[in-house]
Amino acid sequence: MKRFTSIIFSLVFASAFSQKSAKIFTSDIDNFWVAYDSIQKTDNHTQKLDLIKRLYTDKATKGLKAFMKSRNYNDSAYVKVIDKYPKFWNSVRPNTLTIKTKTNELEASVVKLKEIYPELKDAEMYFTIGGLNSGGTVSDNMVLVGAELATGLSSTDVSEFKDEWLKGVFAMQSLDNIVSLNIHEYIHTQQTGNRRRVLNQSIKEGSCDLIAELVMNKPLERKYVSYGLAHADKVKDRFKKDMFTGNLANWLYNGRDKGESADLGYYVGYEISKLYYQNAKNKKQAIKDIIELNYDNDKAVEDFLTQSKFFKEKTKDLMKEYQKNSPAVVKIDPVNGSVRVNPDTKEIRITFSKEMVPEYYSFNLSEKGKEYMPITKVIGMENNDKTLVLGVNLKPDKEYEFFLTNKSFRSKEGYSLKDEKLLIKFKTGNR
Repeated sequence: MKRFTSIIFSLVFASAFSQKSAKIFTSDIDNFWVAYDSIQKTDNHTQKLDLIKRLYTDKATKGLKAFMKSRNYNDSAYVKVIDKYPKFWNSVRPNTLTIKTKTNELEASVVKLKEIYPELKDAEMYFTIGGLNSGGTVSDNMVLVGAELATGLSSTDVSEFKDEWLKGVFAMQSLDNIVSLNIHEYIHTQQTGNRRRVLNQSIKEGSCDLIAELVMNKPLERKYVSYGLAHADKVKDRFKKDMFTGNLANWLYNGRDKGESADLGYYVGYEISKLYYQNAKNKKQAIKDIIELNYDNDKAVEDFLTQSKFFKEKTKDLMKEYQKNSPAVVKIDPVNGSVRVNPDTKEIRITFSKEMVPEYYSFNLSEKGKEYMPITKVIGMENNDKTLVLGVNLKPDKEYEFFLTNKSFRSKEGYSLKDEKLLIKFKTGNR
């Protein structure tokens, strides 16, 4: 009877372990290397496309399918990077295969996460090979990791890369990075809201780093954190001018453009979240607050910032300062006050309240589409860089409209346009 009970216990344990492990999927990595090896045996491009399709993408887990969709990966993209970077792929291959040895560690980190945040909802973890464009992202309740970037080390051969961002990605990474990256992305599956404002998005990203650090119980090594700490005052001052705008490109997901000063929104969001946690008397409640913050609710995010005491000033005072210093459109000639604009008009002048940065602008179509866009060219700035002159082509008795956004226009003092989205709309008269 004892032996029978022992067998039953073993079966139950094995079943429980199997169910637990089923949330981590690594088959895409194995399939990729099978495809990779087969591709090395032919110089025929059509055959390479067939091999990557049959041996990798056709066998994709639902996680890889979601990853490919979110990052626009396709068979051609995979064959291109395989052919272009043979030294890199051979160098990183052993690292990607170590992920299977880390399943226990990955599971243990999720158990620890559940200890500090009991409300944790289950998520599935997919470890794939991507197209050298993303280390990780999420889709619904799926954590999606590109192992070729997530497991690169300082010793990884990057000699074939011309892209400086790719060269620098691995400089501070270790194989432990895969665990902290997984927790970072796991937290994203728990979060609410997707407001594309610098303050909201920075806290959303940086808070994931803080939670990962609490789970790992050691400081995370991130280039943006070390750079941010070394330039803290300067970064804070810049952030004040941008945090209420939608100018994400200045702060996030900009590794290819900003070099060493890339992704500083992660650093700021991490510091804000850390201070909120440190200032809280109830640490467990603070973790719950951080993870459950609604990023679509600007007031909730601004209250969170105030409670963190990251800035000496209250958030409402920072908002007043931002609004006072932000440039506004004060005149649009000949649109202003005109019931019908002369269809022979060849130029429109947009005048701002402050001197603007020349050549820092773009224009967005309205919902009505390109047929309603009158601009044919940007002529340039005049009036001490306060007036932007646009070339237009107008037809009689026709409506026109387009948008200016605050992420597309900036004053020389460093402030973005006051209006988040300013619609310019007019109608022409008859000849």
